[in-house]
Amino acid sequence: MNKSVVITGVSTGIGYQLCVDLISKNYFVFGSVRKLEDGQRLSKELGANFLPLYFDINDYEAIEKAALVVEKKLMGVTLTGLFNNAGLAMAGPLLDLSIADLRYQFDVNVIGLMKVTQVFSGLLGTSLQRKGAPGRIVMISSINGKIAMPFLGAYCASKFALEGLSQSLRSELNFYGIKLIVVGPGPIKTPIFDKTILKATKSFKDSPYKQAMTNFLNKFVLRTIKTAMTTEVLSHRIVKIFESVAPNNHYIITKHRFFSYTLPHWLPIDFLNVFFVKILGLKNRRYEH
Repeated sequence: MNKSVVITGVSTGIGYQLCVDLISKNYFVFGSVRKLEDGQRLSKELGANFLPLYFDINDYEAIEKAALVVEKKLMGVTLTGLFNNAGLAMAGPLLDLSIADLRYQFDVNVIGLMKVTQVFSGLLGTSLQRKGAPGRIVMISSINGKIAMPFLGAYCASKFALEGLSQSLRSELNFYGIKLIVVGPGPIKTPIFDKTILKATKSFKDSPYKQAMTNFLNKFVLRTIKTAMTTEVLSHRIVKIFESVAPNNHYIITKHRFFSYTLPHWLPIDFLNVFFVKILGLKNRRYEH
């Protein structure tokens, strides 16, 4: 097996497209799914160069069992890459969001991701007995790992955490020659945000923030999704970065980069706060009476 990768969260979206693109380039792909039916469906669709790994990212015992499956298949050769793609977005006002939901957001996007990285690190090259060049790790972050927005506070916080974790881990992995690359996509045409925000708007219908959340859904989420990048375009870029001889440590991949990332990233936090307050109708209620 010359080239092999593990990709988490491959049943749909970015993970699925990464499977398609990497298999087309003769990689053997191990892809994690949570449901048996998804694994069977993907095996039929993707063919002999795909093997499903069955684990929930919060089931540490299942992750360790999956790593044993991969280890047996590799027969002493290093894993070429690990794509930490699995994740979710919890939406809602932070004052109203349950601590259980906040914890779950971090359990998936940060803690579970780190557990996967620890478990597969030996196959990537921290185990010096393996043959071949050290592998690479690709962390799928988000533009919201750099720019936070109202009503996506839990998600943004988890991606900010991922950015910090990756920066520290990158230096530590250099000890083994393992390259860590962070990719921060902008809006992607997947159902993660429109469904999440729409669900949250309904879930928090009795919240004082209901109208502001509706404004956020209409003025940001739904409008942005219409012009968002496709998973095909994003996956192609990620694969190209992964295969680059000397990739950068961090990439932002988004349409209209200047207005969606560069300008907001440069602007003072106070300016962004005033912008969101005005656009979403979050002016101080005490002075309205």
